[in-house]
Amino acid sequence: MKKYIALIASTLFLIPYYILLFSSCTEDIDTSARYVFKEETILGYLQKHDDYSEYVKLLQQVPISPLSGSTVFQLLSARGHYTCFAPTNAAIALFLQDQVEAGLIEEPSWDCNMTDKLRDSLMRVVVHNSIIDGGDVEFYETKDFPQNANGEFGRANMNDIRLSVYRPKDPDSIYINRIYPINLRNRDIPAINGVIHQMEKVIAPREVSLKTILQEQLDGSATGFVVMARMIQACGLMDTLSKLRDEVYEQLYLTGMIEEKTPANGLATMTGGYSYAPQHRKYGFTIFAESDKFWQEAIGKPAEDIMPTDIQAWVEAGNYYPEAVVSENFKSPDNLLYQWTTYHILPFKLSPDRLVFHYNEKGYDYVGSPDRLSIPVMEYYVTMGQRRLLKIFESLESQGVYLNRFPNLDNDRHGTGHELSCDPSRVGSRVMREADEFDKQTALNGYLYEIDAPIAYNEETRNNLARTRIRMDCMSFFPEVMNNDIRRVALSDAPHQWVHFPDDTEYKYIGNLSINEGSTFVYYNAYGLKFGSLCGDEVKCVGRWELVFTLPPVPKRGTYEVRYRILTNSDRGVAQFYFGDRLDGMPAAGIPVNLTLGGVDPITGWIADTGTDDDADAEADKQMRNCGFMKGEESILILKNPGTTARANVNRNIVRRIVTRQTLDPDKTYYLKIKSVLDTETAEFYMDHIEYCPKEIYDNPEHPEDIW
Repeated sequence: MKKYIALIASTLFLIPYYILLFSSCTEDIDTSARYVFKEETILGYLQKHDDYSEYVKLLQQVPISPLSGSTVFQLLSARGHYTCFAPTNAAIALFLQDQVEAGLIEEPSWDCNMTDKLRDSLMRVVVHNSIIDGGDVEFYETKDFPQNANGEFGRANMNDIRLSVYRPKDPDSIYINRIYPINLRNRDIPAINGVIHQMEKVIAPREVSLKTILQEQLDGSATGFVVMARMIQACGLMDTLSKLRDEVYEQLYLTGMIEEKTPANGLATMTGGYSYAPQHRKYGFTIFAESDKFWQEAIGKPAEDIMPTDIQAWVEAGNYYPEAVVSENFKSPDNLLYQWTTYHILPFKLSPDRLVFHYNEKGYDYVGSPDRLSIPVMEYYVTMGQRRLLKIFESLESQGVYLNRFPNLDNDRHGTGHELSCDPSRVGSRVMREADEFDKQTALNGYLYEIDAPIAYNEETRNNLARTRIRMDCMSFFPEVMNNDIRRVALSDAPHQWVHFPDDTEYKYIGNLSINEGSTFVYYNAYGLKFGSLCGDEVKCVGRWELVFTLPPVPKRGTYEVRYRILTNSDRGVAQFYFGDRLDGMPAAGIPVNLTLGGVDPITGWIADTGTDDDADAEADKQMRNCGFMKGEESILILKNPGTTARANVNRNIVRRIVTRQTLDPDKTYYLKIKSVLDTETAEFYMDHIEYCPKEIYDNPEHPEDIW
């Protein structure tokens, strides 16, 4: 596995965004002038065409990494799977002219008076941003590009940046990061070791943090979100939003102190294989912001005149956070403005195509028709500041991604699962992920999204959440897996499908999880496989595992069931659950659970649905609940058995265990400890998702809990 470390000079943060100049005026692509040499390497092709002579010179000078003596020129002559976004001489000349206009260099030439450090950095920008190394697996022809608006490639480029794809109304035009057009004629040029796409501009995304993007709003060099930037600054969060990566972990990994590759040790379907440690531990954030236009209309002042005190007064008048303190100590967690602002920020880096995950929801075909949505999918994330839930939602009927949307669903026993309607007060806020200038809202460590309506964790939001069965993929507990492009990345090679995390004695990689010494805790990204897990991923662990999960908060004080979803097989172990709000004194939650048997075990009370006698099926569900179990979900498909849902799975190996039923407080932090009770190193832990179900749902005599 190659390690590319891009050491781009800080002066490059000044490189401007380019003006979008290229457009298409035809739907018929003339490929008669396309150069095609199927038996050439990428380098051989580039060398034979004068249009790339300047690019070839740069390839000869730029090393693969600061630790390598080889150049990228040599890399592209070797075997492999490379996607090369090759800039023409004209594109490189335009890039140099942009540096002149930015004040970085005096003349548009590599020979002008500049420091060697700056010259090397600029050359690396051109070269490292232009190549994606697919290792032994793949390269990207245009047919393989992400289909979603602003969707990102699964693999990062040599500069460790994941590029995105944009298609305007003209179906033939394709842009990288919205502003770098691919030539209409010279694309998908095949080579022995990959594919070439001719670029009209040099790909040079700005390498800035969200702090820089917000500072530009404050400085007046960018517009649209100056009010949000002012709030974040007043709350003292700018430095937090400048964080890029954990340098301690970086050094440990580079010096071999982190176990990079670990034998499978009997993990199911991985016998003889390996799992791989993350190369980095990056930080990430997502900001959802009301626009300046919204604030101008709400407060009646120009955006540049709106101060934090104005926002605080508006929030107070709306009675959004009546329990908060109104003062000018905006940095206090008890302060009204601080609570308003932090609810808009997640410590997760969520790209436009990863706000929610479409995979195996009922009615959806992620292979044949990935653009045709079906029933709702949703994620629940914990915001910054006080720990509060934010719901992210998308369905066929919503026509977009929304925050805190609570529609009416057709979730009867024989329903469709689709949205029937949505009350105006529960529509939520739409995330504007297709904004024309989204590139200006994209940072190395996150994204700034405009939302079309304000969001707050007010009484209405809490009540809506408290009337909802909250189903959370366990990987949504961990910011680290999103910030490091681990969760559900669109790659199927072993280093991206099997990722292990250090145990606590080696390095505490995941903040919300404690892994005991000697356990191998592995994330299984089942991209491309036919899984029955929510979102198509899961976690496993072998060793004498004792794992402690920090759980998300409940929305309101009340009685809840906490449920754990089990997909059983003979490789699993037997687990004792513990639940509580004290790490030093968690009581056991019931008797040990055999993860090998599931519905096959008579103790669960699993009985197949009749499909015709609703009363009998409801009674069977009740009896199963009395045993502390529930069937799988009607909303999730078992892709290995087309058309079969987790509930109707004939193998009976998917059940939900009711871990505990008790009163929970939103201001307390709860933990779930899961410990192996077997005297073996190979019995496997498994986890997919957790549910919080309020008493109002699971014990409602008029409207029993749905099967979805």
